[in-house]
Amino acid sequence: MAKIHVLSEHLSNMIAAGEVVERPANIVKECVENSIDAQATSISIEAWEGGIDKLVITDDGLGMAAEDTALAFVRHATSKILDEDDLFNIQTMGFRGEALPSIAAVAHVELKTNNGQEATEVVYDYGEKIKEEATSCPAGTRIEVTGLFYKTPARFKYLRKSNYEFSVIAELVNKLALSYPHIRFSLSHNGRLVFQTSGKGNILEIIYQMYGKEVASAAEAFDSRTLDFHIHGYAIQPKINRATKYFMFISVNHRLVRSLPLQNAIIDAYHEFMPPNRYPIFLIDIEVDPQLVDVNVHPNKWEIRLTKQNDLVELIRQTIAGLFEEKLKTVEVDPKRVVVSRTSQDEPVVEQPALALDPESPRLEKVKREPVFNDTPAPSAQSYEYHKKNFMSMVEEEPVPPAAPAQEPPVVSESTETVMASIASTKEKHVENHALGHDFFGHLRIIGQLKSSYILCENEEGLVIIDQHAAQERYHYEQLRARFLTPTTKTQTLMLPMQVHVSASVMAHVETINEKIAYFGLRFEPFGQDRLLVREVPVWLKQVDEQAFLDDLIAFFMRDLHVDLAKIQKHMIATMACHSSIRFNRNLSMDEMRQVIADLQKCEQPYHCPHGRPTVITLSDGDLRKEFERG
Repeated sequence: MAKIHVLSEHLSNMIAAGEVVERPANIVKECVENSIDAQATSISIEAWEGGIDKLVITDDGLGMAAEDTALAFVRHATSKILDEDDLFNIQTMGFRGEALPSIAAVAHVELKTNNGQEATEVVYDYGEKIKEEATSCPAGTRIEVTGLFYKTPARFKYLRKSNYEFSVIAELVNKLALSYPHIRFSLSHNGRLVFQTSGKGNILEIIYQMYGKEVASAAEAFDSRTLDFHIHGYAIQPKINRATKYFMFISVNHRLVRSLPLQNAIIDAYHEFMPPNRYPIFLIDIEVDPQLVDVNVHPNKWEIRLTKQNDLVELIRQTIAGLFEEKLKTVEVDPKRVVVSRTSQDEPVVEQPALALDPESPRLEKVKREPVFNDTPAPSAQSYEYHKKNFMSMVEEEPVPPAAPAQEPPVVSESTETVMASIASTKEKHVENHALGHDFFGHLRIIGQLKSSYILCENEEGLVIIDQHAAQERYHYEQLRARFLTPTTKTQTLMLPMQVHVSASVMAHVETINEKIAYFGLRFEPFGQDRLLVREVPVWLKQVDEQAFLDDLIAFFMRDLHVDLAKIQKHMIATMACHSSIRFNRNLSMDEMRQVIADLQKCEQPYHCPHGRPTVITLSDGDLRKEFERG
């Protein structure tokens, strides 16, 4: 008797559902994508108990004829592709033909649709069709899904609490609204409206509704292109950041995607502008020829493969760096910020995009404070001139080439015009009251020094505080970076070679590593089966912990299986800049403080140290007056 047999259609659909439908948010994604493909201009999502009890998705799209409605529940039935060529030129959100049959296999589904000529109703109950008939309903499609996984307890037990499941739905709807600002989205939970967009095409309005006025006012538009890629969107000023990566929204041809290489490109580009373990709010849509994108990588269509991905990564990095060279703003102190670490021992806070517009559900902004200043102590006997001399000796080893050229969300009823007027007013006020870029430092008047660590100044806007160590670190970093634009040629032979313990995989790639690091005047020599020797080192290496630097170099390779020259160089230069800078707890004369500010003003990017911490923060006169209750 044969052991191999063909699975029943119902069991096949249940297996497919395991790939497509993991939680209520997957149902929302699949149904909304169908609505988008149907050219809907308005999409409503209603959820009860996190979508576990019931989900209703309604659109005003094209609808379906009776014949198509029946076929829509047949696995791999689709109107989106006809042949193999179409699979490599996908221009729709859905195409696999698995969504509806997968959903119908694990829930009770009622679908009503009207294409303008006829209206049809189809009902499925956990894989069994129990109704198909003509009906009456508005133009478009309405799908109601109830009792998700009720008849598959093994799947049901993996669902989280209703509030968590709804938060995942809400995050998804936020992203869809950002990707399709011309569609009017509305989202409700247990009968209460919590999110709604106007559908007028303005992304800033949606950002405003999601995060409030402060974030929307700090949004900087960007638009760049190459022959293959066109990227556009909004980069939020790095002074506003988050503790998680949930706030980077990436879409390719308006398709929401998850891409670790693209996400890392954004993080790397922001790295210089924000503290460690903080992440940006960033929105990007990438337009590219569909033939350069493979969207058929995963059943839920979150993952993609991109041809010429490295070119896109570089475009993103250059765009963000160029944007903030021109428009970077100082960090502002907010006296009202609060810290909420967790709600209970069992439920740690999961930081999500701002969602709730329900006035009966007040929201606390969750902020994890990072240390603003580097408080590394140093001997008080060291003087400013000593550091200056020590630093210049490092730079002048070889000729220096010229440098290379949250708050409560607004109410839903606010009009787009009101929202945009408010954002524009805030941006204009900032431009009026702040000298941007390098000009900012020309309007400072030194008041004095605080705790031998901070230079206190004032300008027309209020109080300005400069971290003397971070400021010098930035200046020295940029000077050293210019120094390392050319390969290292000066080396020093060691009396006793240095040893680095490595794995077998590293030993197999020694020649590749040596090709990369020759730029720095370094070379590894295999010794035995698990060690590398370094017999000579570049002269600059004496400025850092030599053994730690070599260990880091190998660690970079072991992590990514390649040597990232840019990261290694940045780490090396930042370390030397730190060692050569004025420390905390150092009294400075007025002339020395002026020199720190003058050096900072010369920097290409003066507002953050190489580690991403602010060099300058401001406290406005308005905030001071409020704190002293002067109105």
